[in-house]
Amino acid sequence: MRLYFIHGGNRIWLSSFLETAAFPLILIPLTISHLHSSSHHSPKPNLVSMKLPLFLASAVIGILTGLDDYLYACGIARLPVSTSSLIQASHLAFTAVFAFLLVRHRFTVYSVNAVMLLTVAAVVLALRSGGDRPSGESTRQYVIGFLMILAAAALYGLVLPLMELVYKRSKQRVTYSLVMEIQLVMCFFATLFCTLGMLINNDFKVWISFFSLFAWKKYPSLNSPTIFFDTLILCILSI
Repeated sequence: MRLYFIHGGNRIWLSSFLETAAFPLILIPLTISHLHSSSHHSPKPNLVSMKLPLFLASAVIGILTGLDDYLYACGIARLPVSTSSLIQASHLAFTAVFAFLLVRHRFTVYSVNAVMLLTVAAVVLALRSGGDRPSGESTRQYVIGFLMILAAAALYGLVLPLMELVYKRSKQRVTYSLVMEIQLVMCFFATLFCTLGMLINNDFKVWISFFSLFAWKKYPSLNSPTIFFDTLILCILSI
């Protein structure tokens, strides 16, 4: 994604949209799982196992994920990969705090040590912000990028404990198909959130030229986020 901005790209909503736009691919393993369950279980399981409360909760988390995608894209457009990656790693600290508040996970010596080290690292980066600043970028833009990535890390740290809380409160047996359905709903609403942003920002005009000019070949960095981020979300939800 950073390569897209380095090579002249400036569409934040488009970049955030692509992070979850490949969600229809989830239908493939979901269909295979349903066919397998139908052939090995009697009576046949329902086509959709997710109940309405779980659907609504997944939709809300999906919207939060879409907002997180936007914040991340805003930050990565202004910061080098090394800085943004280190700041994004601070989501472990936020996850530990929110997990303690929401699902009552206890702090350990290791988690406290990690929180302290990541916090100190973020402070050091903020104090020495001029060393890795991209050429031609103002201090204001660098600070905005820093804060955006930090906000994305905080929101991401909130989403993970929220997902575990949803699992605990759902009163449903967590199966492979259910996890896939949750991811499908989350990515759909995250993509819908970014689509609305694209409509407001007139990004679809760029989207048309994006295909007419065969920019998939010109900007290969835009191909990978769609599948990569969906795979990443699936792995996280499965843990």
